[in-house]
Amino acid sequence: MQPRPSLQLAPRPPPVPGPSWRTSPHGFEGAVGGARRGEHGAATLTYDTLRFEYEDFPDTKEPVWILGRKYSVFPEKEEILLDVTSRLWFTYRKNFPAIGGTGPTSDTGWGCMLRCGQMIFAQALVCRHLGRDWRWIKGKKQTDNYFNVLNAFIDKKDSYYSIHQIAQMGVGEGKSIGQWYGPNTVAQVLKKLATFDTWSSLAVHIAMDNTVVMEEIRRLCNSNWMCAGASAFPTLDSDLLYNGYPEEAEVTDRLWKPLVLLIPLRLGLTDINEAYIETLKHCFMMSQSLGVIGGKPNSAHYFIGYVEEELIYLDPHTTQPAVEPSDSGCIPDESFHCQHPPCRMSIAELDPSIAVGFFCNTEEDFNDWCQQIKKLSLIRGALPMFELVERQPSHFSNPDVLNLTPDSSDADRLERFFDSEDEDFEILSL
Repeated sequence: MQPRPSLQLAPRPPPVPGPSWRTSPHGFEGAVGGARRGEHGAATLTYDTLRFEYEDFPDTKEPVWILGRKYSVFPEKEEILLDVTSRLWFTYRKNFPAIGGTGPTSDTGWGCMLRCGQMIFAQALVCRHLGRDWRWIKGKKQTDNYFNVLNAFIDKKDSYYSIHQIAQMGVGEGKSIGQWYGPNTVAQVLKKLATFDTWSSLAVHIAMDNTVVMEEIRRLCNSNWMCAGASAFPTLDSDLLYNGYPEEAEVTDRLWKPLVLLIPLRLGLTDINEAYIETLKHCFMMSQSLGVIGGKPNSAHYFIGYVEEELIYLDPHTTQPAVEPSDSGCIPDESFHCQHPPCRMSIAELDPSIAVGFFCNTEEDFNDWCQQIKKLSLIRGALPMFELVERQPSHFSNPDVLNLTPDSSDADRLERFFDSEDEDFEILSL
């Protein structure tokens, strides 16, 4: 089935699969869904969003919000689509080098939350190195910084945020290679991997206990720091360009280290509490927004905005061949941009376990974000998703409250609070 013209947005699958089912070595895969056997033989649900019939946005005068940008449906459909297409889109891949040398060569069926983690973090790197207003246009030559960002996520073992690095670092978080992640776990892994990305030099903070402590963030970000390029590492070869290093060195001292703030949340027991919906919407209105990772059981998504009562998201559940960088470090990049309209789903269908992301490039950005969060508490009928405090509450500093030793890591402490979180996202056998 051919999609309608590119101005139409937001696919949703019909309730019954059409006649275009096809067999594959892994089982069946149809126009809207199918059963597929993953790398480890477990039957999992998957579907190919590229074969959906796309729907128009609703005829509404309500605005469309995409990562802090406000659009009107009628005069700005092209701008909406260009903004969405410019986001880096990471999906299932196949035939990449085996993870760990002998592990999976595809993440189909288990890697969707890992891919969503890549997407939200890639948006942070885009904001850091290219700016929020940067746009990807098919066929237009891109800058070295763009390819440095993209190369940091390529499916190879020495790329900073590759599926290989995330899967192997997840072992330290108690996740076997090929095991499904939840939002909290992928956030913790990305925080660890970011320490090796000296080019981006990001301060990654994961807010614990549904609480953002401003003092902790300022202490983390307000320090002199060095942004080093490839020539600062003379013993390393040019392959580092695949990892996101620029060709030339740049050493600067700054007072604020760019902040990536990830906040794992649970907004209900089995369904999202309606009292959080307005607050969640306002997060997409903030200029600092990186979006939300979450979804529903078996199906993780990267949410980038909303219109009316529907979330707009990029879907990783499409399996594409792995892409190899060229000798020059450039790669065929069209498959890393979603060139069909984005998907939509009702906010009420969102699984309550999510992680919200924000990027503050400067201290002024962070101060502005704090003011916006404080104003959210004034919205009538809206329930704050997390608490913003100046200093760490006294009960946080007492390790006995969590039965932990004083030198326990943030990751260990947070994992205790979210022990059951990943279970809700567990792949179900057919």
